[in-house]
Amino acid sequence: MKWIYLFLGDPKKHSLEHRLFNTVSLINGLLNLLGVFGVLYLENFQILISLNIGSGLLMLAMYYLSRVKSIYFVLYWPFNLTILFYLSSMWFFNGGSFGGNHYYLIPSLVIALILIRNHNIWFVYTLYIGVSASLYIVEYFHKDWVTGYENEMDRYLDAGGNYLFVQILTGLLIFILSRNLNIERKKSDALLLNILPEPIADELKKEARVTPKRYEKTSVLFCDMVGFTKIAENMNAEDLVHELDQIFRAFDFICKEYRMEKIKTIGDAYMAVGGIPNENDSNPIDAVLCGLAFQTYMAEQKEIHSLQGREFWEIRLGIHMGPLVAGVVGSDKFAYDVWGDTVNTASRLESGGIVGEVNISRDLYEEVQKVFECESRGFVSIKNKADIEMFLVKGFLPEYVSEVHPKEPNELFQRMYKTGALFY
Repeated sequence: MKWIYLFLGDPKKHSLEHRLFNTVSLINGLLNLLGVFGVLYLENFQILISLNIGSGLLMLAMYYLSRVKSIYFVLYWPFNLTILFYLSSMWFFNGGSFGGNHYYLIPSLVIALILIRNHNIWFVYTLYIGVSASLYIVEYFHKDWVTGYENEMDRYLDAGGNYLFVQILTGLLIFILSRNLNIERKKSDALLLNILPEPIADELKKEARVTPKRYEKTSVLFCDMVGFTKIAENMNAEDLVHELDQIFRAFDFICKEYRMEKIKTIGDAYMAVGGIPNENDSNPIDAVLCGLAFQTYMAEQKEIHSLQGREFWEIRLGIHMGPLVAGVVGSDKFAYDVWGDTVNTASRLESGGIVGEVNISRDLYEEVQKVFECESRGFVSIKNKADIEMFLVKGFLPEYVSEVHPKEPNELFQRMYKTGALFY
């Protein structure tokens, strides 16, 4: 694919219209130059060779401007008028409709419509239909203006060659269009998957809507930056966004490691859920591992920033488990979101949590106590809710490794011994 991108443009850097213009101008320029060999035996071969070489070089020059100089939109009409001038000239100097030149008018219109973008479609149609009709009318009333063939064999050879050439050109155009449309579809799909989980995106594409679904066992993780406002006051906007981007990119990677679904970020807050959209029983452990990895990453970054004489945030993090409803609401700028008391409780756990620790609820503790060493905080008073019993996850129970993996301890667990969490 690299050599294709080299000649036609990289989909990540060039628009669909730009790549199409590169492709069509390059192919038509090369085909016109190759067409020189198809007219050597004809009566007016000197004129026909000049037309092929001149138009071919002109199209390749447009290709150069488009591919190298990124000038392509303003070349729409020069390119199409070059095609029409070439076809009209070939019509009169090469047998008119008897030589099969009319075959080229169809792919030429297809090319014009492929590259049309913001140009008036009806004007384009009218121009091409008008040129085609004019050529037939002129030939009908002034046959002497059209250079014929010396014999029937020349006519059959030229007409057959033109027909074959048009088939090749049309096939190439269809391939170019379908290939580029597939690339654009993949780009759109990738963008959609950055917004929605794959099962949800598939449902949205098939049904044009997403049916909300209730999940009975999920783990909701909330975290936000402590002292964000104070540190942010001493940073310019670009540095602030860059720092947050680096942190959230790391969090995104960690979530994928532990099968957590990122739901959203709001300012300096981050939310992820385990057990959706694909249900699983391991999401309580996954969520705790994810939380430990978040805290380890932030501690490492704080140390690095401290050595550089820079301030860095710490995070407060809370996790709760329970049922919730997930789905997509709205029709514009839609997003996958979750609702329910489990979500609200997880948010309260985070706001009432201890900085630098993984704070979990009693419900989650019951699920993970055989895997992680936890320390009770007792009942903690939180806003707008009854007091909640909280626990702090202090580490991983080593005996769990020998119980579950007596011969080959899991590689992720081995990371825990080295770093205090399972991510580095």
